Amino acid sequence: MNGQRIFAQIHVAVYRMSRGRLGGWFRKSPVLLLTTIGRKSRNKRTTPVLYLEDGENLVLVASNAGKNRDPFWWMNLKDDPSAVVQVRGRTMEVRAAQATPEEKSRYWPSLVKMYPAYDDYQKKTVREIPVVILRPFRSEC
Repeated sequence: MNGQRIFAQIHVAVYRMSRGRLGGWFRKSPVLLLTTIGRKSRNKRTTPVLYLEDGENLVLVASNAGKNRDPFWWMNLKDDPSAVVQVRGRTMEVRAAQATPEEKSRYWPSLVKMYPAYDDYQKKTVREIPVVILRPFRSEC
């Protein structure tokens, strides 16, 4: 198991145990826990991810630190857009969608202000980094 994966697992455990009081921020950016279903394994996978709030929606950047492939969590969401997030002590079901070009252009300045490295990541990769919107899932009862 690589060091990055071990760090992420420790981060997830500390975040859950403290209800986000520990591990709820990275530098000056808020962190949530995103649980997706693995597209191959079908196992639950939880990843700490930076986010921006937009009303009840949560906005993420599938940057993968500027690598030329999407992060696993985004590949999983493209296969199955249903997920669960934990924001501090609150857990909710969400549905993911890639931001339209118009939505991305609206969110991108705020995302880069929150975490300036996103601009560097976009310059470093050949792929267009997706912005992902998580919307609370509401059942139609």
